[in-house]
Amino acid sequence: MTGYPRFGVWANVHGTMAAMTHPEDPVDASWPRVRDQILLAERLGFDSTLIAQHTMNPLDESLDQLDAWSAAAAVAALTEKIEIIAAVKPSIIHPTVLAKQAQGIEEISGGRFAINVVNAWWIPDLERSGIGMLEHGERYAYGTEWLHVVRRLLTGERTTFHGNYFHVDDFVLHPTGTFRERPRIYLGGESTPARDLAAAEADVLFLNGQAEDDAYELIADVRRRARVGLHPLRFGMAAFVVTAPTQREAAELLEYHWELNARDKAAEGDTIERFSRDTDPASVMWQRLRERPHIGPNGGTAAGLVGDYDTVAQRIVDWCRGGIEIFMLAFQPFEAEMRRFAQEVMPRVRALMEKTEIAS
Repeated sequence: MTGYPRFGVWANVHGTMAAMTHPEDPVDASWPRVRDQILLAERLGFDSTLIAQHTMNPLDESLDQLDAWSAAAAVAALTEKIEIIAAVKPSIIHPTVLAKQAQGIEEISGGRFAINVVNAWWIPDLERSGIGMLEHGERYAYGTEWLHVVRRLLTGERTTFHGNYFHVDDFVLHPTGTFRERPRIYLGGESTPARDLAAAEADVLFLNGQAEDDAYELIADVRRRARVGLHPLRFGMAAFVVTAPTQREAAELLEYHWELNARDKAAEGDTIERFSRDTDPASVMWQRLRERPHIGPNGGTAAGLVGDYDTVAQRIVDWCRGGIEIFMLAFQPFEAEMRRFAQEVMPRVRALMEKTEIAS
């Protein structure tokens, strides 16, 4: 059993995390909406927010897409407690520049910043911009060197590194270590290279929503890998929450989400299929997501947080027993369902965790 779980929310930088036709949740990737969403999450007691990084909107390139890193810096100045995680694709920014930006936001936030390293899967962002997308295995070789440099610079270490992709000579950043050793490093991915990189360099590995047996097998596999000079690796999971006072109401709400999903397909085409055409076929994440029918981002409802309040709370506690420490959550309509989760499910989780502690 881990300690008490941490709850995070996806920032709505795409404009929506589920159906684009929901009548109570218009597509809106504006700064005022995302700012207010994160400020509300902080007031409700959520621990973290994840700001995904894309240049073009992967749902539809004609839609707005808020920039992750400028938004992270702005949110850092406006909030007081919530952890701010900004995603980054190593191939789009040099590790020395990224480390400097991360340290800057760490200072602005007072020690609440983290990075989420994702080695890219959506082809248009990189190919059409002229940056280019490396082959899957080479992306991870590149990302391994990149993160090796970043992690050392974030600690204030004077860094010299010569690899296949980066050459850094006697480089050091200041200020570092004002609030803690360095910002936390999350990593997303499920492939063998992602597991190797998480064990070698990251603090938390994010899993996509999936069945318990698959997740626990992945966790056990990663834990068998060598880990030198770091605290034990921790694990998080993405999930889309569908909850209501009763099981019947929750089932009806889930069915409504599937109806909206079907409506989206009829109007715009199957988002998963469109993603598939524009996604690196070697991406293990997308191979597995196609195998898991779900609502919401990154596996969404495949994580099983669907049901009445007590059922969802118990499933969260069960996930904690299996090693999941942070849940990155999405909802629809986002703000209303986020408030419902904070008011109804989070207290139940705390009560169950306290009961378990007493019993043990």
